[in-house]
Amino acid sequence: MTWQYGVAGAVGVTMTLAVGVAAATAWIELPLQSGSASESSTVVYMDPDISWTPERPGEGRLFRIQVTASEHSPIMGLRGEVAGEELHFRRLDDRTFESIAAAPVGVGDTIAGAVRVAFTAGGEEAFEVRIPVTHAEYAHEELQVAPRFGSPPNAEDQARLARDQEMAREASRIAHRTPQAWSDSVVMPRNARVTSGFGDGREFNGQISSRHLGLDLQGQRGDTVVAATRGVVVLVAPFLLAGNIVYLNHGAGLLSAYFHLSSQLVQVGDTVQAGEAIGLVGATGRVTGPHLHWVVRYGRTSVDPRSLIEVLGSI
Repeated sequence: MTWQYGVAGAVGVTMTLAVGVAAATAWIELPLQSGSASESSTVVYMDPDISWTPERPGEGRLFRIQVTASEHSPIMGLRGEVAGEELHFRRLDDRTFESIAAAPVGVGDTIAGAVRVAFTAGGEEAFEVRIPVTHAEYAHEELQVAPRFGSPPNAEDQARLARDQEMAREASRIAHRTPQAWSDSVVMPRNARVTSGFGDGREFNGQISSRHLGLDLQGQRGDTVVAATRGVVVLVAPFLLAGNIVYLNHGAGLLSAYFHLSSQLVQVGDTVQAGEAIGLVGATGRVTGPHLHWVVRYGRTSVDPRSLIEVLGSI
């Protein structure tokens, strides 16, 4: 992880909880760095407030985490992680930094995280966080698909699946290495009925069970699919199970993907805006009929795509 310094932007957080290695009112004493006014004196720091919105993030959803410095202990930079995913802080004002984070499916009662603060006066301090999680209830579906997709994969398919998975993992790694590209304009990729929810359990031909880590939106072959928010096309390919796909890198850890397309309308490297056409609904890959399967990830963590609308729309 690298230090993040951020650029001032809009403020928009409602809930505050003070969390740290010590209580929020505790003082931390660290020696002045070399070159300071007096190397024999002591700098006195006050813990920043670490907060998150909502107060209990939902399992499988994005949320926001904020660090607010004491006015007497300004912050120069931050780095951290939540649930094993790197945080990407941006500066909201002189005292406040914010990052998006993700609560994984099946995470348990709390999410563990850590934030390391670099103070302007010199010195660093680490703070642990424990974020309570609201558990979700998921449905269970039984689906019938072509026999090839309802049985364990053969050696050829296993190799292709491994290749597809590595390409998807690399797209997630790139998203963590890229500065924020998303904008505060965010839309549904299709204004259509949800036909299968995020997190639902699935049984294919009575044999293979899995969890549905995306959102299915109704559509007919050839219907337009648009980008949810601003991003750069990072992957365009035919996948075994997902069919024709488009992956968008929104930076600062965020990634969205669009599966089962009949046609892809963009190329790797293209920059697209919210609402710009990127593909057409299809029925490629392992599907029961034409529809859009929409995926949103924070790094490697899949989340309910509707939480992208909620979080980016409120920043």
